[in-house]
Amino acid sequence: MFDNVFVNPEAYRSFLETGTWPDKTVIALEAREARSKSSINQSGHFQAGDVMELEVHVKDEARFPGKWAFFSFDSTAGNGTLIPQGANCYSCHAARAAVDTTFVRFYPTLLPVAQKKGTLSRSFLEEEAAASPTK
Repeated sequence: MFDNVFVNPEAYRSFLETGTWPDKTVIALEAREARSKSSINQSGHFQAGDVMELEVHVKDEARFPGKWAFFSFDSTAGNGTLIPQGANCYSCHAARAAVDTTFVRFYPTLLPVAQKKGTLSRSFLEEEAAASPTK
């Protein structure tokens, strides 16, 4: 699958300025089928077909315990379902996220911003240091 990540423009601009996500950030994760060897694309991969999975991560400090909530969607046309706070996604994001419960390590345009702004979490920095080869 290919993952596509979308964020509301105001939150993106704020992240570029501050290295953190402002209140009311909405991040959507869309997964699509990956295919290869079609037409002129014989050695790479490309996205095809319908959305296979859709999840949304919402920051609303007044509404959600822990400031963030996750929603899953059965289709792109319907409303999402709030994932309960006890679900594994919350503890994993809290423990391993690079910035404010988000995995900016997988977003090559955002990780350098967080590095420059000094907003990477301690747990992320420790995990990266432990994974680095020793010289």
